[in-house]
Amino acid sequence: MRVLVTGGAGFIGSAFVRLMLGEDRATRLVNLDKLTYAGNLENLTPVEADPRYRFVQGDICDTQLVLELLREEKPDAVVHFAAESHVDRSILGPGAFVETNVKGTFSLLEAARAVALPRFLHVSTDEVYGSIEEPHDADENYPLRASSPYSASKAASDLLALSYWTTFKLPVMVTRASNNYGPYQFPEKLIPLMISNALEGKPLPIYGDGMQVRDWLYVDDHCRAILAVLERGTPGEIYNVGGSRALPNREVVEKILDAVGQPHSLMTTVADRPGHDRRYAITTEKLERTTGWQARMPFEEGLAQTIAWYRSNPEWVARVRSGEYQSYYASNYGKRA
Repeated sequence: MRVLVTGGAGFIGSAFVRLMLGEDRATRLVNLDKLTYAGNLENLTPVEADPRYRFVQGDICDTQLVLELLREEKPDAVVHFAAESHVDRSILGPGAFVETNVKGTFSLLEAARAVALPRFLHVSTDEVYGSIEEPHDADENYPLRASSPYSASKAASDLLALSYWTTFKLPVMVTRASNNYGPYQFPEKLIPLMISNALEGKPLPIYGDGMQVRDWLYVDDHCRAILAVLERGTPGEIYNVGGSRALPNREVVEKILDAVGQPHSLMTTVADRPGHDRRYAITTEKLERTTGWQARMPFEEGLAQTIAWYRSNPEWVARVRSGEYQSYYASNYGKRA
């Protein structure tokens, strides 16, 4: 399989690249990434010398560049990860989310349509469903109730991508995943932020009462699901991807503190963020039934492996947290304290 991956230097994208090349699932893999703050070529050190792999620095909003790449490489599929993906940043500055997530997806779809691409997989999020009251879980037909500029931009790009199947018969599929975690994750998301702060004995900022519920999915399980949909999914369909382990944020943080031997007193309450969804919950029955995929990693084991990775890679953490990250952290958490 010849694959063009967008955003392959990010957390999930790089895990997918490593999976495809590590399991010999790709005869050619091209990674198009703009290398914004969360794109890190260090994530791809294990594959950078692989002759099947090519990196191209560029913007998905550049339709001409994308078109030239598609014509040159003639991929069997595009797997579209590239996105602005952090809710807090979308509150601080929504414009970049509309530009990348909506306009960038449009650019890719237009280029894919021009070359009659055989398969286009759009990677999205369960956040498009918004907050879900117990005991309900969202299936793929659940109404979209996006709460943040981030989730709204992803919902818009989902609908745009699916419209290209309905209108132009471009073979588009959409996956919507729950909260990912694992090695190489940029430390602005909950688990890597709490791990890196806990390892250094720093305060761990908890939004509100910390009882927001999230379903946790190990990144390698997510990447296997994407591969399953890429190989066995049906054009025009949506597939939820979840880890089937829903926990309140506070409980996750307590597990991290216990694992690294730090007191729970390091948890520091900060003002909740605007529009904070209370509970995410999805069912993965469709994905399991149609592709045979199942999540393999138990949460406690995955969390232990993730903590061990961050403990063993302090230099990586220090490098990605330098510069712009410090300004963001102060802007987002400082005013909420």
